[in-house]
Amino acid sequence: MEDLKQTVRDLMSLETEEEWFDYKENWQEPTGIGEYISALSNAAAMFGKEYGYLIWGINDKSHEVVGTVMDYHKDVKNEPLQHYLARQLMPDIAFQFQEIRINRKRIVVLVIPAAHQVPTAFNGNRFLRIGSSKVNLNKYPEREARLFDILRNGFPTMENTEADSQEMTFRKLFLYYEDRGIILNKKTFEKNLGFLTRDGKYNLLAQLLSDNSRIPIRVSIFKGRDKASSLYSVREFGNNSLLLSLDKVLEYGDVLNILQADESDRLVERKEIPLFDQSAFREAVINAFVHNLWIDGNAPMITVYSDRIEILSRGTLPPKQTMQGFYLGESVPVNQKLSDIFLQLHISERSGRGVPKITEVYGKEAFEFRENSIVVTIPFHYLEADLGNKTGNKSGNYTVRLNPTRQRILEEMRNNPNVTGEQLALMIGIKKTAIENNISFLKKNGLVERVGSRKNGWWKVV
Repeated sequence: MEDLKQTVRDLMSLETEEEWFDYKENWQEPTGIGEYISALSNAAAMFGKEYGYLIWGINDKSHEVVGTVMDYHKDVKNEPLQHYLARQLMPDIAFQFQEIRINRKRIVVLVIPAAHQVPTAFNGNRFLRIGSSKVNLNKYPEREARLFDILRNGFPTMENTEADSQEMTFRKLFLYYEDRGIILNKKTFEKNLGFLTRDGKYNLLAQLLSDNSRIPIRVSIFKGRDKASSLYSVREFGNNSLLLSLDKVLEYGDVLNILQADESDRLVERKEIPLFDQSAFREAVINAFVHNLWIDGNAPMITVYSDRIEILSRGTLPPKQTMQGFYLGESVPVNQKLSDIFLQLHISERSGRGVPKITEVYGKEAFEFRENSIVVTIPFHYLEADLGNKTGNKSGNYTVRLNPTRQRILEEMRNNPNVTGEQLALMIGIKKTAIENNISFLKKNGLVERVGSRKNGWWKVV
């Protein structure tokens, strides 16, 4: 039951409804519910989900919990609703009505297994969700054909998707492995690395790791804070083995991450402050490469603005991943074979520390979940000359641009000068040690002062 509560909370956190779940308040028209079971079951299969969900008690616009009086025990012409629905579904699927409480309000959840082998029909008709609309599947033959293909051959993956070309070489891959002390067997590497479809043809994974992936990977740099500003440059790192493209992007991150001289409180030598946290940038880029939905034919998109870097990966959380598990670092690979190769080459770690590393530095607000992508924002930390304004720092020689986590800490301290480190950690969603590190930065730069003792004092925002 707690797992179902968390699932509903995760769905509520998404900006919009998706094809495999829907919200209602008190609506309960029996035939309509049956059609929704068909539509959501088929949509779940189309999007690689185990279940679809019809949820009563949540407003579909605001995602606010409003509660429901929906009664799934009622009869339909002297026949129990659940029997009425099951009798007209073909094939039979083990749907379940469940009740939970969120914010002390009653929520009803209809848990609907994804279609298996053949589409799910109600009263002889197959339905599907397109956007927020429930439609009759036979009016959309291309979508119907795609659904049958998924049910017959499985959800498209890098392993079962045939490559654009079967003419490939892997010289760079062999050299990459050799540099890490691993010798690939020329006779068996294609099978061992999972480069072949069931028909023995090269798959998308093979294409990505071949000498020419045929997929462009670019870093775009804009002069301003949005894409309306002038485009400064575009660096091309694609059309190469994906492993080498990743290395080049990470190296370019080193170029972008300029070191700034911190002259404040200098005693013996200057302190150099990087523009952004290199470890967080590295984890965000590696995650974008390994979890990108490559089967759509698009690469991750890396965009540099005057105040931040945005790293976009295609796709959403995998079916078995929860939002809570995501932030805790419970890794559920989108591309299992590619993830295994990254682990084998020690590019990424099995411990799943990538996301926690990013949130420790920049907080959960670094992540934005869009309809078909996930974006990580790495803000810049500038030290700028400020000749006339001495309010930004004890020594008065620069103004600090704060990342979102430090801005939030200052805001909470202004609202409640007695706020504790534990409370800040809970509100912002990062560890207490990260809070303490950020407070130390704010104190050092003269932005906050502790008045009184550690236990009984209060925060003064300068």
